[in-house]
Amino acid sequence: MNPRKVDRSRLEKLTDLPNVGPACAEDLRRIGISEPKQLTGRDPYDLYETLCRITGKRHDPCVIDLFISITSFMAGGEPKSWWEFSRERRTRKGERRPGG
Repeated sequence: MNPRKVDRSRLEKLTDLPNVGPACAEDLRRIGISEPKQLTGRDPYDLYETLCRITGKRHDPCVIDLFISITSFMAGGEPKSWWEFSRERRTRKGERRPGG
């Protein structure tokens, strides 16, 4: 969903989350996330690693940005576009590289 259209009081399905469309919702279901509240307290880098392991392929690092956006939102953050989290991922890259 477009972050500007998100209504925190109406988070019933995964596509109610900022930046989550049908494809991302399916990826989340693949890793055992079926509803938004299951993202509370989750580590976006662990979610990414789990997705890569389950699908047997490395996904674009932008998926990490998206996972940061939704875990941040579920922790009480503002709904923001996923690309606004790219800098955070790049900053942490030296600290903890996905797959490395």
